[in-house]
Amino acid sequence: MDNKETNYVSCVIYVHNAADRVEDFLSFIIRVMEENFLHSEIICVNDASEDDSLSAMKKAAEKAVLTSVSVVNMSWFHGLELAMNAGTDLAIGDFVFEFDSTCADFPPETIMEVYRRSLEGYDIVSASPDVKEKFSSHLFYRIFDRYSTLSTRMTTERFRVLSRRVINRISSMNKSVLYRKALYAASGLKTDNLRYRPVRSAASSTMDANEKNYRSGLAVDSLILFTNVGYRFSMTMTLVMMLISVFVLAYTLITYFTSHPVEGWTTTILFLSVSFFGLFAILTIIIKYLQLLIDMIFKRRRYSFESIEKLTK
Repeated sequence: MDNKETNYVSCVIYVHNAADRVEDFLSFIIRVMEENFLHSEIICVNDASEDDSLSAMKKAAEKAVLTSVSVVNMSWFHGLELAMNAGTDLAIGDFVFEFDSTCADFPPETIMEVYRRSLEGYDIVSASPDVKEKFSSHLFYRIFDRYSTLSTRMTTERFRVLSRRVINRISSMNKSVLYRKALYAASGLKTDNLRYRPVRSAASSTMDANEKNYRSGLAVDSLILFTNVGYRFSMTMTLVMMLISVFVLAYTLITYFTSHPVEGWTTTILFLSVSFFGLFAILTIIIKYLQLLIDMIFKRRRYSFESIEKLTK
């Protein structure tokens, strides 16, 4: 290609026990980068792979001519989020591509479509397969969107591109946030999502047990930390139990004045009813305090703006 892009781009690729596909995937990314960009780098984050993933990456890297290829070998299994943070922290490109898996079900044109879309003023542009989501993914994103305060709607993504402005902004935010997509959505910058028609099927069986368990746990943790699901459920159950305590208290008093209960029964039930009512009242206060702590630690936001327009010369 004669007119290559002059922006320096970085690609961060997550790799974990992907020896059967990482060579083809890395070769595919190298080819796209060298055909379209004058300057590029690829950072493969090897998350404690136990197979021949490292050898496969070294073999694919031999095909690179213009693109710099590096491998970050994690000391132990960190999981997707921390491992990708490590790669993104090392990236120096004006734009950073994040590939959360080595599943190449998208055509090479999609990478450039996402990149060119980012040049139109979108700081975060993601690519999603135009297929029906798995039930578990659909349920997660539906609950997340319903109970989250974020304006960006979440969906399954194969990869995304971030501008340097995104990288700079999130570095000043809370880096302890364990879900990058929520952090990007909370950045306040313009986002877009492109749909593409997959060129091949993406088998979910490519993930091993560690990765599957990690992603399942991440989904649960994200719903607790970034949505009001846990708070609303806890408050609802607390209020229900308080109402039951009030009902039992009223029933006990009615029984005491209208019949002849066993001696000591009324006193015992009254004590239990009042005790449980007080206990659940205390739990309500504790839950509220915990929610405030989560808001301050994990959902803490500084002011953010989408863009600046100069209206006068």
